[in-house]
Amino acid sequence: MSVTPSIIVGLGNPGGEHERDRHNVGYWLVDDMASGLGARFSGEQKLLGDTCQAILQQNPVRLLKPTTFMNRSGQSVRQAMDYYKVLLERLLIIHDDLDLPVGTARLKTGGGHGGHNGLRDIIAHCGRDFVRLRIGIGHPGRKEQVVGYVLRPPGKDELPDILRALDESRRAIDILFADGLQQATTYLHTATPREDITKDLGPAG
Repeated sequence: MSVTPSIIVGLGNPGGEHERDRHNVGYWLVDDMASGLGARFSGEQKLLGDTCQAILQQNPVRLLKPTTFMNRSGQSVRQAMDYYKVLLERLLIIHDDLDLPVGTARLKTGGGHGGHNGLRDIIAHCGRDFVRLRIGIGHPGRKEQVVGYVLRPPGKDELPDILRALDESRRAIDILFADGLQQATTYLHTATPREDITKDLGPAG
């Protein structure tokens, strides 16, 4: 990718009852980014979400957390794209992924929604050729268990791995802005979990 993202969207569900859910790891990461970049989220009714402006690697970027609930995320993303006049190729969506092992993070461009309702709605409103940062949360094993699984906090044995994946993802975003998508993708494929990561990116388990 020759351009850097103009909008970085972290997917999740609003409200304190969902704050710790596996489904909210996208929120966790953009919250951490905003804190590290000295930015503060505020509600924007016209965008159907919480947003803030930040500077990343000398590039202006808009961070967005849709507050429409997950299955209507596309409405918020479409509003933001139209309001800021941003092309689909300059959109980065951060989301949980059942198909990746717990603690794995991967970048990809395009593709389907894989059953993820947030992605499903974004694709319906915006198209599919955006960059995705996928945070692995594992799979409960049976399809009928998925809803309850994503709407619960990760177990204490899972949380450290997810936090390491979020830390590596934050580093990969820096690389994406500095050196491009290919370098960031390579980094995530070769990153080794570090034992000294203690920063709490998400809610305590």
